[in-house]
Amino acid sequence: MADDQEKTEEASSKKIEDAYKEGNVPKSQDVSSFVTLVVAFGAFLGLLSLIESRMVYLYMYYNSLIGIEITKEAVLQISIVTLREVIFMVIPLAVAVAIAGLLASFMQIGFIFTTKPLIPDLAKIDPIKGLKNLLSIKKLVETIKILLKVSLVIWICYFFLASFTKELPSVIYFPIFDQLAWLKDKMIILASVMLILFLGLALFDLLYVRYNYFKDLRMSKQELKDEYKQMEGDPKIKAKIRQIQMQMTRKRMMQELPQADVVITNPTHYAVAIRYNQDKESAPKVLAKGTDFLALKIKEIAMNYNIQIVENPPLARELYKKCNLGDTIPENLYKAVAEVLAFVYKSSNKER
Repeated sequence: MADDQEKTEEASSKKIEDAYKEGNVPKSQDVSSFVTLVVAFGAFLGLLSLIESRMVYLYMYYNSLIGIEITKEAVLQISIVTLREVIFMVIPLAVAVAIAGLLASFMQIGFIFTTKPLIPDLAKIDPIKGLKNLLSIKKLVETIKILLKVSLVIWICYFFLASFTKELPSVIYFPIFDQLAWLKDKMIILASVMLILFLGLALFDLLYVRYNYFKDLRMSKQELKDEYKQMEGDPKIKAKIRQIQMQMTRKRMMQELPQADVVITNPTHYAVAIRYNQDKESAPKVLAKGTDFLALKIKEIAMNYNIQIVENPPLARELYKKCNLGDTIPENLYKAVAEVLAFVYKSSNKER
């Protein structure tokens, strides 16, 4: 019983699908951050000439203000020009980053629309449960991950920035445009190194998140059984339904049996009741069939209603196997059934 309660089985496709519908998806924040950084870096390089031109414009604009009187009108004008140029530089980058965030989510989990996470849940503000989650092993691992990532990023940034600062004593004597070119080169180097680092972290985090996600969704053997019952129906209930259906079919069959022209038997194991109404039916029709006890019951009813019983074991077996209740007999049995009916009609002086 204990084994049935342990979550040792992989999650079923239904449970994974239900989790997706509820907004519970294996999404790695590091992957999203990496994709966002790549797009932002690419957009920055693409917009670099625009950014440089706006920065040069601001530089020239500020130089033109040397010596003018600082008034409220002048400060307002400087603020407007500065804000306008900053917007020209920032807005394209902001749009690219926003699109990158959506793209990163779509790449990991596809398009999912659900309002389930927005529904208020009082359990989420339970202080006791919140404290347990805060002190859980999962939170401890997440904290260690964050500390390691931050420490690694800071160390790499410090290493490269320290090497860059060694060049500053000579760079300060460069013309302004050469300084900007030097700054651009160093930024590209640092950004490239950081992207490689974030790629490694993102791949590790993606594997870790997916492992934990499917681990948390694991099911016990009992849960699998219960889910199967919900999807396929309780076997006991299905068996009961089949039993009721068989009883109804048997009852209907016994009600129609008195209309039969003949009962063909095995003689004890099989019994098949045949009727042929030439005006309404194109071929003889099976009204009832059964084996063993039911075959005996069919013969008993036939005798009560003076329906002739003919022993023909091969024909009885073939009719039982190939015909369902209400079916007309197959063409390959026409001749054999016709001979039986002719015998019945002749012996009982019935007209066909």
